[in-house]
Amino acid sequence: MDKTTDDTTKVSTPAATPIIPLPHTAARGITVAGSALALIGTFLAWTWTDEFPGNLTVTGYPGGLQVLTLVGSLLTLLFALTGYGVRGLGWLTPGGKNSPVLLSALGVLGVTGYAMGAIAQELGGLVNLEPGAWVSGLGALVAVIGALGLPVDQPYDAGDPDPNLWGRVRHALTAPDPGRAKELPSWLEILIIAAGFGVGLYVFSYGISTEYSELFIGFLILAAFGFTAVNRAGLLKRLSALTAKHRNVTLGAAFAAAICFPFTQTNDQFALIGANILIFATVALGLNVVVGLAGLLDLGYVAFLGVGAYAAALVSGSPASTIGVTFPFWAAVLTGAVASLIFGVVIGAPTLRLRGDYLAIVTLGFGEIFRITMNNLNGNSGPDVTNGSNGIPQIPDLEILGFNLGVPHDVLGHELTRSANYYLLMLVFTIIVVMVFRRSAESRIGRAWVAIREDETAATAMGINGFRLKLLAFALGACLAGLAGTVQAHVSYSVTPEQYQFAGPVPPNSAFLLAAVILGGMGTISGPLIGAALLYLIPAKLQFMAEYQLLLFGIALMLLMRFRPEGLVADRRKQLEFHETGQLDVPEDKPLPEGATGVAKAGA
Repeated sequence: MDKTTDDTTKVSTPAATPIIPLPHTAARGITVAGSALALIGTFLAWTWTDEFPGNLTVTGYPGGLQVLTLVGSLLTLLFALTGYGVRGLGWLTPGGKNSPVLLSALGVLGVTGYAMGAIAQELGGLVNLEPGAWVSGLGALVAVIGALGLPVDQPYDAGDPDPNLWGRVRHALTAPDPGRAKELPSWLEILIIAAGFGVGLYVFSYGISTEYSELFIGFLILAAFGFTAVNRAGLLKRLSALTAKHRNVTLGAAFAAAICFPFTQTNDQFALIGANILIFATVALGLNVVVGLAGLLDLGYVAFLGVGAYAAALVSGSPASTIGVTFPFWAAVLTGAVASLIFGVVIGAPTLRLRGDYLAIVTLGFGEIFRITMNNLNGNSGPDVTNGSNGIPQIPDLEILGFNLGVPHDVLGHELTRSANYYLLMLVFTIIVVMVFRRSAESRIGRAWVAIREDETAATAMGINGFRLKLLAFALGACLAGLAGTVQAHVSYSVTPEQYQFAGPVPPNSAFLLAAVILGGMGTISGPLIGAALLYLIPAKLQFMAEYQLLLFGIALMLLMRFRPEGLVADRRKQLEFHETGQLDVPEDKPLPEGATGVAKAGA
């Protein structure tokens, strides 16, 4: 029997060399030494005066930006020591071995360099830097040089065997996927999930409680590089595998961590930011039903939030209400949700026969019509219903079963302020919306929405009633937005038409809501929650950049579309859609081996 040979030849992938040609042992030693030097520098004074925020004048006690450099240096040291085979550290790098070292070293250099630049700019020159800052800066630079000399984790692609310098740097930051983890007892897996959410809660609480902009910018720099380093190390993918295995436990752990958040805050302002983030995130999750599942581009979605807020404000006993009725809490919530649902059906019925850009233009027009109409219902241009541009102020605080949310309460020895009370109430609404989204996405209707999103013509040919299901998605998304609007009206004390624009410097607005869904990851649960948290938290903490907010927002979206078009948290479908996998769309047409039996068309 003759042996058949394949027509294709295997192309050997060239080995990737380090960016800086250094011996492996020397490069790792330089990285460890530089990280240790940067760590030591945090225990020395960085400046001579306490005029710079954080009081970096103390020796032996890091503070402010020094703490961020300290944490980054420790992370770099741990990743670098795994290369020596130190016992007990191997679990830190199940994926990439050296790319996490480079990323964390870059994070330390970024934070330290930013701190030195901020001190020089605010105090009037580099002369205001003490030796500790130079020691940490030099150590961070040495650590980056050593990390650039470490071998890369993956060989170059066969199609690009000799990339340029920028291509080599980008390739050095990539890492292979971690291998299959060994089976662990269920109790230990649940404990790991709880620990992961505990770390996430601590990082989020630290970021939201930063008291000055310099510290928050440093936190963003370190968090971005540190998160990417942990991801390249394979830890996040290992954690994702455990959360997918224990989905109910994961949801419980996530909401348990969220419940603990107000107990970690001592400033009412930070709890208010948390409550507004939940409102923004809940509305974004409702928009995710429309955009992420059904694929309908809605540019006026914030109007449904306004409908719910206005409906609740009119029936909650405000002195400025023209209706003059006072509903209990549950009735006001139902009023807002049902009013938004009705508006969703009324607007969706005549417009959802459109597709693509035409539907987007119509929904954009609806959002503007809502805002203009609320302005005109002032008794002059129209009936006196909404008080025009003055809105409906003095909305009273909610009282649920004798529990007044506007009054501080002592719970477990901790005082829950007004903002913390509304945060916990909004968390209950978020849980309801997450449950609705999850059940809808996993149902037959959810699968039909995905089919319409991918190809409406093919879905219709398969017997799916596209118009009815699109109207259902539109109505459900509107109802969820109205639900959040009822709480937003009481949190902000008043509702005005200018709060519900298409785009503006203060979220929520339609542009930011849509960006939260795209940034986080369409069609997922955690994606819009993370996207909304980032898009609300960053402007709230960097108010001095309000004039350039939309510019920076546009630049961030362009970078996202270039480097991660599927979003921060993407499902498997989006990852396969936006990235090359090496898998052919059509299998190769290979000849049958000699002696094999073919299948005739008639017998197929």
